Amino acid sequence: MDVLSGVFYGGATNLAAYLAAHVLLCLLPAFFIAGAMSALIPREAITRFLGRNSNKAVSYPAAVAAGSLLAVCSCTIVPLFAGIYKKGAGLGPAITFLFFAPAANILALVYTGGVIGVDLALARFVLSMIFGIGIGLIMALVFSADDAAHDEAGGGMFAARGEGMGKSAGVFLVVWVVLLLAGTLKLDVLTGAWLHVDLPLAQARDWQAGLDRLVPFDAAKGEEGVSLQGVVLILLLGLIAVSAWRGLENIQEGVNGWTRASLALVWTTLLFAALAIRPGDGVLSIGITGKFFGVGLSLAVIHVIAWQHLPREALQDWLWETWRFVKQIFPLLVVGVFVVGMARVLVRPSWIEAVAGHNSLVGNLAGVVFGVFMYFPTLVEVPIARMFLDLGMHRGPLLAYLMSDPELSLQSILIISAIIGRTKTATYVGLVALFSTAAGLTYGAWIDGMPLMQIVLWLAVFIGVLAVLLSLASRHAVSTKGV
Repeated sequence: MDVLSGVFYGGATNLAAYLAAHVLLCLLPAFFIAGAMSALIPREAITRFLGRNSNKAVSYPAAVAAGSLLAVCSCTIVPLFAGIYKKGAGLGPAITFLFFAPAANILALVYTGGVIGVDLALARFVLSMIFGIGIGLIMALVFSADDAAHDEAGGGMFAARGEGMGKSAGVFLVVWVVLLLAGTLKLDVLTGAWLHVDLPLAQARDWQAGLDRLVPFDAAKGEEGVSLQGVVLILLLGLIAVSAWRGLENIQEGVNGWTRASLALVWTTLLFAALAIRPGDGVLSIGITGKFFGVGLSLAVIHVIAWQHLPREALQDWLWETWRFVKQIFPLLVVGVFVVGMARVLVRPSWIEAVAGHNSLVGNLAGVVFGVFMYFPTLVEVPIARMFLDLGMHRGPLLAYLMSDPELSLQSILIISAIIGRTKTATYVGLVALFSTAAGLTYGAWIDGMPLMQIVLWLAVFIGVLAVLLSLASRHAVSTKGV
């Protein structure tokens, strides 16, 4: 009974920490961006660069370039993936975007290089780019018939409305992206406090100490805890959920008081999340950060464009699409984060030393599996990887972990399945596991001193065998279709 209660408690605390730290300035803007992509961008604007019939020399590098700029985790990238896929992006480029963005965005690479080493950061970038494009190409080949059917379906209930994306809609979408970057980039100008306001609150330290006992904080283990600010943010999320259900579920019938209340709560929550609030000696210190000013300015521009420059129908379409993505994705995210929290109670990082201390097939597979059940948000996985390295993990399996952890979290697998179906998701998961393992073996072999020509030969054999298997699978699919 104690074990079961401990496992359940681990799930609850992991969920609380996640909601307090990662949903707001990452996930909420991502939902609004995905809604804007689906409702406001003309289908032709997506299909021109990322469509299934676009020049592959353009579409796949474009997917990589777009992903490299977004310092977000797999849970945040999924709504954006859903937005471009629903709007007409081909399955291959969309999958490449989904894979590359959390694994090898510019911030993750810089952080990896600083904490673990430039060599591993370079390997992470090169192999993520090559294998990300490879996974996308394979998915497009294997599911070409489904991809064509999806392309013909039209890509959204608002695809045919309007003649094109107006200037206001374009600026509106760009400002949302700016808000996402302002809230997530770890730059001193954004994270540093420009001024402080101290509120007299003698109990602040005691309250925070109580929260630390309830939800432990240990950066070395990836335990993020819950702050006093986080408690307020979780309560605000609950209020947003209630008001959004009443105000957005029937948004096509018109904007009502609940709609305005839900948006006001979102605006308030994003601004509150951008503050730096910490307990001090007899005070609660509130730091007004550069992030606060960036988010506030972005929200002001968004408000003006939304209510003064967007047609009322476009505004309703945007809010409905945003709410639809929230209903589709957020419940699965909550379930996944809770289950991962329970799994982390049972899995011990010290096991890594025994299993992944050498660059073996088993060791690299262990790194991949560990990434699924011990998911950490973006950038958090880097100090965790440093801990694994100190425990004795070989650098090959370490790379396999760093490539799989941002991609194959349990919650993201559940969400992706709801978007593209179980068969495609199972294939994607298998390919990510395969390529992450191959990346770890390749990099580990180089670390162990294997000559470069042998590594090239091994990669050539791996790619050749994979190409033969894909060719056979493609022929079988064609013959089956013919029958």
